[in-house]
Amino acid sequence: MKKALITGITGQDGSYLAEFLLEKGYAVHGLIRRSSTFNTDRIDHLYRDFHDPEARLFLHYGDLSVSGQLTDLIHSIDPDEIYHLGAQSHVRVSFDMPEYTGDITGLGTLRLLEAIRKSGNRAKFYQASSSEMFGAAPPPQCETTPFQPQSPYAAAKVYAYYVVRNYRDAYKLFASNGILFNHESPRRGETFVTRKITQAATRIKLGLQDKLYLGNLEAKRDWGYAGDYVEAMWLMLQQEEPDDYAIATGETHSVREFAEKVFAKLDLDYGQYVAIDPRYFRPTEVDVLLGDSSKARKALGWEPKVSFDKLIDMMIAADMEQAKREKTLRDAGYDCTGNGRLL
Repeated sequence: MKKALITGITGQDGSYLAEFLLEKGYAVHGLIRRSSTFNTDRIDHLYRDFHDPEARLFLHYGDLSVSGQLTDLIHSIDPDEIYHLGAQSHVRVSFDMPEYTGDITGLGTLRLLEAIRKSGNRAKFYQASSSEMFGAAPPPQCETTPFQPQSPYAAAKVYAYYVVRNYRDAYKLFASNGILFNHESPRRGETFVTRKITQAATRIKLGLQDKLYLGNLEAKRDWGYAGDYVEAMWLMLQQEEPDDYAIATGETHSVREFAEKVFAKLDLDYGQYVAIDPRYFRPTEVDVLLGDSSKARKALGWEPKVSFDKLIDMMIAADMEQAKREKTLRDAGYDCTGNGRLL
């Protein structure tokens, strides 16, 4: 049985990847941060769906800022594959917390690579690089496009990208960068623009919210489905040699277009409910991200399966169910969390 270690297992990508690997028969170990509340909602179902006498999903408390613990963890697990998805991954937040973002997103990758080297483990390593690294570079962007990062997050990811390549060359580690363009799902964090739109629109439809405030509506992104993209991660580590791959749909849509489609599918007038709030603009904007994934399609045999429209439908359906549950609680006199009656 192969063993995989996933950092960021409780995030969107980590949950889909854990699901994918368990279905393939892996034992999956996940690194999670200790907090006063549980943050395992995205993977709780895996304990039920993959329950068997021999447990195959294990969670370990840890932090990407503690190098010694990472070394001990890799030594004790001895994984065959390591998927490094953990990071401070919100671009706008990185302007507010640049030092923390650089430490966790950038140096966290270095600590993990050093842990692999010092432990003597020969696991295949996947680094979650980001299309944000391209920044102001003109589209389309691919593996050979020069990076022009426009945020502390993007700069930290560029550092991580190059340190992965350095450890690959210097220490002969099997270490690959997956330069993933934007990928969404019903499990996307609620502060990311796509999920913010689908969640707000469904709540507006049910009378739970009045307005949706957004920033730059003209920003264009190459949006795919997270479930498709984790397959690409796995495929990269099944190759004979490590390499770097851009993963994208090859289509670009603006934030405005995304919002218009969501509201139209709910028979709502987009212009009546969406307003601009300057607080959501970034100090430096990334105008267009459009990926060319020709290399991955040829070398890995990877293709995106979920279309832009289907992705929106999936997200609306999931958020509508959540909004209905909230409305039911409110109609019964409870607050949105069900923790107590409203006065």
